[in-house]
Amino acid sequence: MSFSREGINDVRTCVLPDAIAGSDAVAFSRSLLVTWRSALTDQLHQVYIDGCLAGVTLDPDQKRLVVQTSSSSGASHVDLVAVSPAEAYIDFADQIDSPAANPTRIRLTLLRRQDLPLDAVVNVYFDNGSGTPLNETPLPVWPCWQDKAGLGLAQFGVGDFGYDAAAAVGLGKGSFGYGQFGLDADAIEWVSRALPLGQYRVAVRVCDAQGNESDISETAIVTIAPPAQPAAALEVVTFNEQANQLILSILD
Repeated sequence: MSFSREGINDVRTCVLPDAIAGSDAVAFSRSLLVTWRSALTDQLHQVYIDGCLAGVTLDPDQKRLVVQTSSSSGASHVDLVAVSPAEAYIDFADQIDSPAANPTRIRLTLLRRQDLPLDAVVNVYFDNGSGTPLNETPLPVWPCWQDKAGLGLAQFGVGDFGYDAAAAVGLGKGSFGYGQFGLDADAIEWVSRALPLGQYRVAVRVCDAQGNESDISETAIVTIAPPAQPAAALEVVTFNEQANQLILSILD
């Protein structure tokens, strides 16, 4: 199963208005017209909106598609890929490297090592670990005891000889090179609330059930730049029937 972006260019999008009535304001709908050029003559095309499959063409010659956006009040990210007709309705969303649907949030990925205790939790901060955690409840490093692995590091005797816990990430199956010798590390994720324009640092601290805390670990500066707010409405200024030309005024 595969998809391709090669040979696709000049991708354009246009929000379709609900209606045009004289000089009345035109309200935005959730309909989006996507057009493109493609050198692929034997492939169909899929359109993804904010990382979700939104539509599929029916013919290789089709170079436009009307899809529905997730919201009429915010910017959306559009992805276009080519697929074989046999795979036209396979959802490749988890394989397409797209920006997050909401770029005003910070996504933090934490690699967990097997030597962290079973009761370890993570707290996330904006102020180098000295204030109130951003997460409402502590994030468990090991939600399931089966995730622990290694002799004496989990439920002793439950796994194979010399190896506890059967559900751990093995060599070549996780984040290769980040774990202990012969064993890869796997990751947990945390996503912040929506943030205003600005620069931020995110810090984490690990602690156990006895209250022992690790040193603080802080990220580099992360810049948050929310997308521009779409126009509230459009107002018809003039319409030339002979030239089929419509001039609109954008209202803030």
